Amino acid sequence: MGKFVCRVIAQPLTADAWAPFGWLPVADTDPGDGKGRLSFAWGDPHVNVIAHRADEIERRDGALVCGEMFRHDSHTQALLVLDARAVVAVAPGGHPLGAPGDAGVIRAFELEPLDAFVLHAGTWHWGPFPVDAETVHLYNVQGRRYCEDNMKVDVAAVLGEVEISVAQPDAMPAR
Repeated sequence: MGKFVCRVIAQPLTADAWAPFGWLPVADTDPGDGKGRLSFAWGDPHVNVIAHRADEIERRDGALVCGEMFRHDSHTQALLVLDARAVVAVAPGGHPLGAPGDAGVIRAFELEPLDAFVLHAGTWHWGPFPVDAETVHLYNVQGRRYCEDNMKVDVAAVLGEVEISVAQPDAMPAR
């Protein structure tokens, strides 16, 4: 029998679609501003700029291969895409991601420069990785000691192959 392969089609980043995984920051004049709260159980919020490169992941048949996912239970994480189209994959934090059928809970989102999002504590995530650039830089707010709270699942070994498809720029709907 062949390997289980799940193809996840990245969708536009919207507040409703993202809600199971976190929230999208809004303008300070929006009545919803402040409803989502950052949380750092260890009292160690930290800000830096991180990057992910295209050569960190495998690409196959026009898709990006999601090889592993991570989660941090002690803190939320906020990211702002600075300079390139990217894609992020997520799964609900309460899900164990322990069997091939679990790949069906993974969702992926298309990201444009200046898109910002917050991950709930415990949300599984992969990326963001650049779609058509060598590198994507990200403004990152997370727990300073994230390495001590960095659960990982080997997606290919546990869930099967998960491929993330992203629309080409000319085929992407306007937001």
